[in-house]
Amino acid sequence: MLNLERLRTLDALARHGSVSGAADGLHVTTSAVSQQMAKLEREVGQQLLAKNGRGVRLTDAGRLLADHAARILSQVELAQSDIEAQRGQVVGEVRIGAFPTAARGLFPAAIAALRADHPELRVHSRELEPEQGLAGVIRGDLDLAVVLDWSNKRLPVPGGLTQVHLFDDVPDVAMRRDHPLAGRSEVDLEEFADDDWVSWPEGEFCHDWLMFTLRSRGIEPRIPHLAAEHHTQLALIAAGLGVCVAPRLGRGPVLEGVALVPVRHRMQRHVYAAWRTDADRRPSIRAAVEALRAAVGPAPRSEP
Repeated sequence: MLNLERLRTLDALARHGSVSGAADGLHVTTSAVSQQMAKLEREVGQQLLAKNGRGVRLTDAGRLLADHAARILSQVELAQSDIEAQRGQVVGEVRIGAFPTAARGLFPAAIAALRADHPELRVHSRELEPEQGLAGVIRGDLDLAVVLDWSNKRLPVPGGLTQVHLFDDVPDVAMRRDHPLAGRSEVDLEEFADDDWVSWPEGEFCHDWLMFTLRSRGIEPRIPHLAAEHHTQLALIAAGLGVCVAPRLGRGPVLEGVALVPVRHRMQRHVYAAWRTDADRRPSIRAAVEALRAAVGPAPRSEP
């Protein structure tokens, strides 16, 4: 009889592509992964891993068994979901991830509510960029991810996932209070063609969106400053080093000296939750989604 936990280790190796990646995904040590794989090889009587430079790769037998392991684990997920649904109780563990402003703006209230309403549910949270969150759900490292896309640039969502819309976040343009446009009730992005921009790091979904959006308005942006944290971006704005797009979700108090002005042609970030379809009936997933919805509350104001 094949051991389920060893099959889970093999599946993690296949998905992550390395022993260290599998260890991180399973929250165990690399030596624990190696030990589980050695035991699995003894069980099946075949070599499942082979050296590949400084790392390892799956042998043909390893890939064959990994395919079976993925299907077996999916069936186990379905069975667990059905059992939880039949019992109707929100218990066990739920692992959730969210992009930074959602983690800051939603997680404190949502997780506190889950703890109060469902004391037998253990919640683990992580801050991840949208693409990483979806990948974590697909790999099984997360049960649920809060992700986003923009009204003019969608985030590709892999098959096998269920998603539900939570709310729309409307960002503003942030600028120093002595900026010529700071007193306006609305602005157009084209009016900032001569300004420096502060952006998210290159390669992140929101940075790609900003480049795409500005270029679609005929602006070739100058972006001398990159910062992942919105509070860092706003600190740069307060110092007079440019302008930026400032989402309202998770914004909190804005530094003195920063003005926030809505965009005339409204930009929206669509925020939604995604989870594996084979876990759709789990009460813990449903409870987490409802807690996230309740945590949204009223939309933040555009002024500090």
